[in-house]
Amino acid sequence: MRERDEPEVVGRRVQRLRAQRGLTQRQLAEPAYTPAYISTLEAGRVRASDEALRHIADRLGVTFEELAVGRPAHLATGLRLRLTEAQRLLADGRAEEAAVQYGLVRAEAEAHGLGCEQAGALLGLGECALETGALSEAREFFERAEEQLDGQTLPMRVPAVRGRAVAHYLAGELRYAVYLLESTLDELNRGGLHDPDALLLLYASVIGPYMDMGAHARAAQAAEFALALAPRAGDPALIARMHRSVARTLLAEGRIAEADASLAKAAELYAQLRLRTELANCHWMRGYVYAQNGELDRAEEELRQAHTMLARTRAALYRSQAAVELADVLHRRGRSEEAAELLQGVLGDFSSERGAVHAAAAHRLLGIIAEDARDTEAAEEHYVRALSLLERAGAAGDLADLCRLLGDLLRRTGRTEAALDAYRTGLGHRTAPGTTTLGPAPAQPPLWPVPPSPVPPPL
Repeated sequence: MRERDEPEVVGRRVQRLRAQRGLTQRQLAEPAYTPAYISTLEAGRVRASDEALRHIADRLGVTFEELAVGRPAHLATGLRLRLTEAQRLLADGRAEEAAVQYGLVRAEAEAHGLGCEQAGALLGLGECALETGALSEAREFFERAEEQLDGQTLPMRVPAVRGRAVAHYLAGELRYAVYLLESTLDELNRGGLHDPDALLLLYASVIGPYMDMGAHARAAQAAEFALALAPRAGDPALIARMHRSVARTLLAEGRIAEADASLAKAAELYAQLRLRTELANCHWMRGYVYAQNGELDRAEEELRQAHTMLARTRAALYRSQAAVELADVLHRRGRSEEAAELLQGVLGDFSSERGAVHAAAAHRLLGIIAEDARDTEAAEEHYVRALSLLERAGAAGDLADLCRLLGDLLRRTGRTEAALDAYRTGLGHRTAPGTTTLGPAPAQPPLWPVPPSPVPPPL
């Protein structure tokens, strides 16, 4: 809440409201004050005490806040209602429309010094930017939200931290994304701040970066935690709409506290709807595990479920990433033509700044498929594109494997020196399977049993 307005501003406000209600200075002052005091206050020559302003506000039929800072009655609750409307649009996949609504709420909240509502709008704008792939804008929105929430508890700041980490991850900055997520998890668990919603957001979000860095055991454990924490709501969209409608009615009746409670429930349910993307990533992770174990039918089933869930959220970038994993399984099941068609359909969703690791994986697989078809020129082109993308992202394990593929291709086509260069590059990035240069894992929630990981031990 911002400081009270200057005395002359408050004075003019009191005079305007008194005139609108047809009251004299004496009527406004009695019985606690004198007409002369009201005259001095309206002229801006005295700074009224809180007690005096509360008396005057009561006589004028307005709230203390409206008199002290010019904030319309029920504004904060009204803005929270509009935030849930924007959440609904975003949950329905209408990110552009939601961004417009969030922008309007942000401007009004900023004008009236409503920090929490402003932070909520900034978080929403960040999520909209993530959905549409505007990663630099997303980072900026999340950073501003985090600044706005400075001084709040860590669980309240988690959505901003997580949003920032996801933006870095999608831009190919894997190590920094993991650092943000792990350090926040560590701080929550070591500090005893076992907030289920905050932990679910963090565990679900760290799966992708872990996978891309080769930290498969950590990814599997994070997925199990996330699925254990997942809320059990039959139809959260329907329940959220009900709470939003109830809040409108309560607000119209002036029952602010009850309206706020309904809005809080609606906001929680819309947040659960946004978690569909995160839960789809958990199915994606399970599909990867099955594929690693050679259970390709189960892997395809899980990956198709992830792909379908992401298509419903209209999260194009995530959907395309899941499509790459699914294409790999299809290729391994002997359906290379179907895999290539799927990959060609999603390549346009990627760039060196958006999903670089999965773009590289798509090119790598297309290269393998081209080699199988004896089209060495196309295979080499795909491998070189993948190599460029992986070098930028720093995905060491994938780089080593790709350099081997490229080196083998060059050697078979008689370019021995070029092949040796590719092998040397790969050796410089070689890591043991399933390992990374990450530090110790973050502290675990002490009260939860961890299910056994389905991931086989590193070779």
